[in-house]
Amino acid sequence: MNYLLPLLSVLIGYVVALVLKPQNKTNLKLLLAFSGSFLLSLTVMHLIPDVYESKNSNIGIFIMLGILFQIILEFFSKGAEHGHVHGHINMSHIPWLLFISLCIHAFLEGFPVGHHHGLAIGIAIHHLPIAIILTTFFLNSHLNKKAIFGFMITFAIMTPLGTFASGYLPILNAYYTEITAVVIGILFHISSTIIFESSEGHKFNIAKVSMIILGIVLAYFI
Repeated sequence: MNYLLPLLSVLIGYVVALVLKPQNKTNLKLLLAFSGSFLLSLTVMHLIPDVYESKNSNIGIFIMLGILFQIILEFFSKGAEHGHVHGHINMSHIPWLLFISLCIHAFLEGFPVGHHHGLAIGIAIHHLPIAIILTTFFLNSHLNKKAIFGFMITFAIMTPLGTFASGYLPILNAYYTEITAVVIGILFHISSTIIFESSEGHKFNIAKVSMIILGIVLAYFI
């Protein structure tokens, strides 16, 4: 399930966007708010205690490096990791900078999943609305449908690939704590940005606050 859930969520999001062509942005924003809250809660409740058990005095530095690294990635991805893609432009080829940065992000997200199975659920919930938004954006931008399919399939396998690499590459396992701390920084930045960007003008309403609370509660019980 650790491999399957993140993979299926992207593929389901791709099919939903392709077949249903959802236009209701409010529902997507609610799903984003829930996913951001759920992911942030999993990070705080499960990942942080795990890395600080190592007694590594540099954990805080690695977390901050993760935040900085994600900011750099977003310079190239334009915020696609948290559904911040917009506009209608004509594209005849895959936007490679967006593609590479998004794949790096997804690969790193998969690293702690082997040790924290609940994180697979969190990443799957996180990737579902992102996949819908990305596919819709590419369709509206008139990107070749074969290119869109290739992009989304590659994006879908990156998180399971990160999970596989963390479990079977000894050189990565040796630095599990440090890499996980970097991932914590990445998830911190992504999830907090999602929560705030899911509301127009950074204002909350009852529905969004309810989804955020639901994400926190569910993360607590995983």
